[in-house]
Amino acid sequence: MPVGFRWVRGHVRAERALVERFAAVPVAIVSDNMERMFAGGADLRPMHAQDGKGGGLAGTALTVLTRPGDNLLIHKAIDVAEPGDVIVVDAGGDTTSAVVGELIARHAQVRGVAGFVINGAIRDLDAFRTGSFPIFATGVTHRGPYKDGPGEIGVPVSIGGMVIHAGDIVIGDADGVLAVPRAEAKAILDLAEAQQAKEAETLRQIEAGAWDRRWVDEMLKARGFTEE
Repeated sequence: MPVGFRWVRGHVRAERALVERFAAVPVAIVSDNMERMFAGGADLRPMHAQDGKGGGLAGTALTVLTRPGDNLLIHKAIDVAEPGDVIVVDAGGDTTSAVVGELIARHAQVRGVAGFVINGAIRDLDAFRTGSFPIFATGVTHRGPYKDGPGEIGVPVSIGGMVIHAGDIVIGDADGVLAVPRAEAKAILDLAEAQQAKEAETLRQIEAGAWDRRWVDEMLKARGFTEE
């Protein structure tokens, strides 16, 4: 296969039932259970309307590596995507030309794509702000894309130092985006769901004025804290 114009096929998608469980857990809690080591970067923000429920994006990564400002391979990825895929695009972080706009996003939505994660810019922001179709990007500009390549589909990409492989689970909410390696997803999810239940109990204790705060002074004492 020639480097620069290729589609690497055959990746294994995560189980749909697993993806649906991830959708119910806030990204921050999943991140905690990946040792707070992985993130797509603070610049990767939701551009769509938020419903306040968290977990707005959940799906299986279909990765695209494209030259900055070009969306030819993004178009191809949408045409070959399966329902529930998240189109994850590394466009080099360039924000001088948008690689996704209202028309291409609507085509993706009609085909059952679960959303976009774009290391690059979008345009037609008003159209996204009034809808709930998940789209995360690092910038906005009115300038449109080129459509002549090069680009690759199904190859590993890196966004903000977070490596994403085709088939990984991708989740996103108002806090940002996280990719969960498919092979470790079940173990991470079990831990995250347990933490979610624990935090629900902590919230109940806070509301009741019964949150045990002894750990604060214990930690300070262990660190040599003094009062003067």
